[in-house]
Amino acid sequence: MKAHLGDQLVIESTKTSAARRDGEIIGLHHEDGTPPYDVRWSDTDEVTLVFPGPDAHIHHLEHGRPGTAHSPSGPAPAETESASHGTPHPGDIGRRVAVERRRRSLSREETARRARMSPGYLEYLEERPGDPSVATLIKLADALGTTVTALRGGGTDLPPGLGQAMLHPELRDIGPEECRTLLSTHGVGRVAVWAADGRPAVVPVNYDVVDDAIVFRTAPNSTPAAAVGTEVAFEVDHMDEALSQGWSVLAVGPANVVTKPMDVHRLTERAHTTPWSGGEREMWVSIRPAHLTGRRITPIEG
Repeated sequence: MKAHLGDQLVIESTKTSAARRDGEIIGLHHEDGTPPYDVRWSDTDEVTLVFPGPDAHIHHLEHGRPGTAHSPSGPAPAETESASHGTPHPGDIGRRVAVERRRRSLSREETARRARMSPGYLEYLEERPGDPSVATLIKLADALGTTVTALRGGGTDLPPGLGQAMLHPELRDIGPEECRTLLSTHGVGRVAVWAADGRPAVVPVNYDVVDDAIVFRTAPNSTPAAAVGTEVAFEVDHMDEALSQGWSVLAVGPANVVTKPMDVHRLTERAHTTPWSGGEREMWVSIRPAHLTGRRITPIEG
């Protein structure tokens, strides 16, 4: 029997073949994945050291379909797939956990301590596909100041801000320096323009900040391209759904197309991401903020 961190250990009844108990393997004592294991049981959330008997088998969740049991005898499909396809990519939950952790400037060790789990298991979860238990997700969500639904990707088709307002909110202005810090180096923001049909439009774009200018890529005949040659408003924000607080930054200034080949090449080389919308979007637009303002919602300090 061999296992990986995050696999599920199932103890079955020898009489009924029904699953009697299951738990998540959160600790290995041998590099080759052989027993014993540290197991967090799903029914009690307790962690115990387990030496599996003949009534135990492993669910290899990182490669197989969840709920598919593999026999203790013979090579596990996870091992054969790893050999043929290389290191697996992280799962959706792992990517969301890593993003939330970095957003809050938390190390893996500190996050694991807050969630009462081993740093090795958190590393596994962020770097390999896994299917953590509900109890594990609850602890991670609490450690990261978010929700289980958010870590699972729920609510992606709903607008943000559906939660209740905090009991004593305070709306305060943000100074220009803090606004520049919040703009950071790149992200997704919204640019407000007059579209080709004469109507106002607000569209999201992937942006970078280079030499104090907000720059984004678009196509010449697209709606964001209507910004060129006009004064536009550019907005970026972040909301903490769990705490009902957040901030927004508004930059207002002239937008111009970047034409010098050296500047275009430099922007392309320094870009953090390509436009999420895909397609040919090679025209760079630069917004030089003339006015930079922001607001933040926080609880009133008592």
